[in-house]
Amino acid sequence: MKSLLLASVGPLALACTAFISAALPARAQIALSTNDNKLVLENGQARAVRNAAPDTLSVIDLSASPPVVRAEIPVPASVVGPPLSVALTPDERLALVTANQVPDPANPGRTVPGSSISVVDLAANPPKVIATVQTGAGPAGVSINRAGTMALVANRAEGTVSAYRIHGQEVSPLGKVEIGPAASLVSHVAFTTDGRHALVTRYGDHRLDVLRIEGDKVTKTDREMTPGVQPYGLAMTPDGHWAVVANIGRGTGDADTVSLVDLSQEPFRIVDTVSVGQTPEGIMTAPDSRHVAVTVMNGSNKPQGSPFHGQGLVKLLRIENGRLFVVSQAPVGTWSQGAAFSPDGRTLLVGNMVEKNISVLRVGEDGMLTDTGTHLTVSGGSAALRTAERPAR
Repeated sequence: MKSLLLASVGPLALACTAFISAALPARAQIALSTNDNKLVLENGQARAVRNAAPDTLSVIDLSASPPVVRAEIPVPASVVGPPLSVALTPDERLALVTANQVPDPANPGRTVPGSSISVVDLAANPPKVIATVQTGAGPAGVSINRAGTMALVANRAEGTVSAYRIHGQEVSPLGKVEIGPAASLVSHVAFTTDGRHALVTRYGDHRLDVLRIEGDKVTKTDREMTPGVQPYGLAMTPDGHWAVVANIGRGTGDADTVSLVDLSQEPFRIVDTVSVGQTPEGIMTAPDSRHVAVTVMNGSNKPQGSPFHGQGLVKLLRIENGRLFVVSQAPVGTWSQGAAFSPDGRTLLVGNMVEKNISVLRVGEDGMLTDTGTHLTVSGGSAALRTAERPAR
């Protein structure tokens, strides 16, 4: 969620959310939703909740039809930052969750930038937080490479990216990479499929930076791209050919954009940008490497009386011959955030903050989206959604 770095919030409750006892599938196909209870939207204004219930992490079984929430545990989370603040290892045994904002110990009605990431053992029954690891100020987007050996975290309040080594259940710091000034608002970082590079969105100064990765060493290159106004979330196609960037704009009612980045040769370059509507918040590529889901606020986060108020949407884009095309759309909830595909690409989840649920949509062979009518209830506003990064199918 944009422009809420100084939002207020009540103290995080210590009570635990009950575990939903149904066992996870033996061969897991799961999605994770982080759920923020600290902020609510009231007629277009984000308001902090005093003495809020704890934030949670929901584990969703995608092998069931329809998908079902199998477990929920308390984990600090935040709707502030791109809806990519949770990541899974490829074997789906470990998760990392950032909390961009946490309660201010000195003032229970406000928040301050967080400075840690939670490590969650997904193989435990129930899943459990097994470690808390320090980050920079205001950790936001997080990604894990496809080897499952490294994680990167965008520190939105200080203009850096933190790197971590993953070995089994141990997550250990490797250091930080300076990206830009704090005002650059580094928001998300994502690995290229081969793990040799990563891209970083700079919301504050409209740039997309390239990192080089050699073993445990992460360095910033001198390659900078300009995708659009206030780039925020980004995702890679599993085949490694493309990246897509959601440029959420200034929230002034104008149509905002998604950019396509060609990763097939260096230097990487932006080759297309298309309008998708007001505030494309969440973005995720499909397993087929040809389709992209984008959650579009469409003014659903604006006051009822605003001339820009509208129904939240999710749009499906197709990548074809180095161009992006909008092929279908479907209505979703209010202040909607993340999007995640099932491994076969036929089911799409969209997290709805206000309704505190997750929309389940079907993706047809022709790319048409259909609302199944199923909504998964979660214990908080769904602030981020993610599945494990997998190779191209």
